[in-house]
Amino acid sequence: MRILIVSDWMTGPGGTEVYVANLRQWLRDAGDEVQLLTCGAGDGDGADAQAFGTDNVVAQSALQLYNPFAVRQVHRVIREFRPDAAFVAHFAYHLSPAVLSALGSVPTVVSMMDYKVVCPLGTKLLPGGSICSRPAGVACRQEGCTGTLHWLRDQARYALIRSGLRHARQVISPSAWMQAELRRNGVESECIPIPVRGPSAGYVRRPGAEPTFTYVGRLSREKGVDVLVRAFSAMASRHPAACLRIVGDGPMHNELQRLAASTGVASKVDFRGRVSPDRVEESLADAWALVAPSVWAEPYGLVAPEAILHDVPVIATARGGFAESVEDGVTGLLVPNGDVDALARALDAVASGRAFPHQAIDANAVARLATRLRPERHVERLHNVFNRHGKGAPDTDA
Repeated sequence: MRILIVSDWMTGPGGTEVYVANLRQWLRDAGDEVQLLTCGAGDGDGADAQAFGTDNVVAQSALQLYNPFAVRQVHRVIREFRPDAAFVAHFAYHLSPAVLSALGSVPTVVSMMDYKVVCPLGTKLLPGGSICSRPAGVACRQEGCTGTLHWLRDQARYALIRSGLRHARQVISPSAWMQAELRRNGVESECIPIPVRGPSAGYVRRPGAEPTFTYVGRLSREKGVDVLVRAFSAMASRHPAACLRIVGDGPMHNELQRLAASTGVASKVDFRGRVSPDRVEESLADAWALVAPSVWAEPYGLVAPEAILHDVPVIATARGGFAESVEDGVTGLLVPNGDVDALARALDAVASGRAFPHQAIDANAVARLATRLRPERHVERLHNVFNRHGKGAPDTDA
């Protein structure tokens, strides 16, 4: 089968970009011919074709309505590659909804990896930090999430998104949480969990002698790293040898460094910056727990199952996709989103040995998760979708 993958590509690649790059290889390993078309300010990770995108706010305000560069590239790739199916991972930031209609008669599957198609901010977070439960529309203006001009532009934009989605044969979501959230916003989807990589051949789990906590991810508001720093500060006096390792980069980097200094834990917090995947494994190998303190409801959350497959307990927030990979009390601890005190208690439970006293998790639970999230199983389910909706199959609505 010839499959065209189409995706936005962010300047600071995250879980979606990792998944898209892996998916291309998994499909090729299964015998498919695959091309990847990306659009955005990022480098596209060796994409077969790229369309112009930018992080410039003024240019984005127009290109998010209609990106002619992306449409032109889609038409060219279809003409030359002649795909049997298309898989659209991200389109709302750079490609624009116009690429969905540009795919024309190519059977198209759209994956919803975040909230951008149902939330102008893409996070479903209100200005005060609580999780929004209202559908996009007048609520976005009433809650103060968007200014008047932004809100007016989005009326046309979201009408185009709804129209574009009608070209899709199937919408898929990475978690039951995301499936339910999409349904609340009028979008039906099929849940197909995202697979994760297991440990590399050279990985060796060696927990450190003292309590060591690791965060891996983007340093942005929705990820709740500021909540983590405050929680770590609250428990540090009881565990003076404990340390917190922050792996990743993002817009809150400097603010988080200042917060660590102001709370008196600057010497205990190690900002590693963005590192390669093998260096991420190094940061997991000696960790007593990986901490995923997101304040938003993670649509899926790749870092949690990745850590579990590396035999590392996970402390994560309960509302969102993390709860679908973390078994509370078995492979990790779940705490309320944004609750500094609850997160501090969970850190203390691990540091004191009350939870996961040997810094290890149940092998049977790890095996269950590994089986459920095998890449081969994911590819098989995608093939079923492509075959069900591909060329020659009945044209049904998603």
